Amino acid sequence: MQQTARIFVAGHRGLVGSALVRRLEAEGYRNLLLRTRQELDLRDPEATMRFFAEERPEYVFLAAAKVGGIHANNSQPADFLLDNLAIQNSLVQASYRTGVRKLLFLGSSCIYPKRCPQPIREEYLLTGSLEATNEAYAIAKIAGLKLCESFNRQYGTNYLAVMPTNLYGPGDNYDLETSHVLPALIRKMHEAKLRGAKTVTLWGTGTPCREFLYSDDLADACVFLMQRYDAAQLGGPINVGVGADVTIKDLARAIARVVGFEGTLDFDPSMPDGTPRKLLDVTRLTALGWRPRVDLETGLELAYQSFLAESRVLV
Repeated sequence: MQQTARIFVAGHRGLVGSALVRRLEAEGYRNLLLRTRQELDLRDPEATMRFFAEERPEYVFLAAAKVGGIHANNSQPADFLLDNLAIQNSLVQASYRTGVRKLLFLGSSCIYPKRCPQPIREEYLLTGSLEATNEAYAIAKIAGLKLCESFNRQYGTNYLAVMPTNLYGPGDNYDLETSHVLPALIRKMHEAKLRGAKTVTLWGTGTPCREFLYSDDLADACVFLMQRYDAAQLGGPINVGVGADVTIKDLARAIARVVGFEGTLDFDPSMPDGTPRKLLDVTRLTALGWRPRVDLETGLELAYQSFLAESRVLV
């Protein structure tokens, strides 16, 4: 990508999109095309096509999506499926029709089967049943990945698909009704500390294992791939992660230390755990020369400071 290239970051206000903007600007890219949801509804194919026809982006980072944790996915499956399919379809078709040079599609590690060998390699896709609690979102992301592959095969486009592990960082969603586990734990621990609570009750058994990648590391990986590799070179989707995981119980303890919550942690086994383990095999990406920079302890400190700044909470 030339530094003067016209680059559209779809979803630039979200966790991933905002990290992509920070990374691109740090590398000297200034011709960024950014639109809020109010300015451009990416679910609307006609509005999306008008934007592409007028602005003519050369590169597209497709980071826009309807996202959420177990509760949100469980309670709004139709919305997760419809909204994500609409966004992907609009953007990919508009990119093709206006001659976008390269597109990078952000998928999710939830596309892989619930019970597949660990760590999860890219070729395990579609080899088993999905986790029921986020099936709708996973199906939408699988469709987006296959849409990119199909356009590449039929039309010779250059659409990359990356599958990141669980993400966290600045700009995360801390709404307890819709957030993922890590930001939800940060908010719960913080509010418990302010109340002087002696106990925090958390969903599930605490035994599932999860891998966590700092959002700025994902952005670095995405820009690395967009600058250096074509879809044909990658030969399919590519995992992005750290290659190590942690139990939810140990994660909760680490967050309690960072936040300064000194009470006890109780787990409610009557609530769902989700997938037992979800660790990505990142061999393909590391073989290309990329590795994450932010370890979990440092990332949690940074995420908590971002939470305090974004929520304007005084402690």
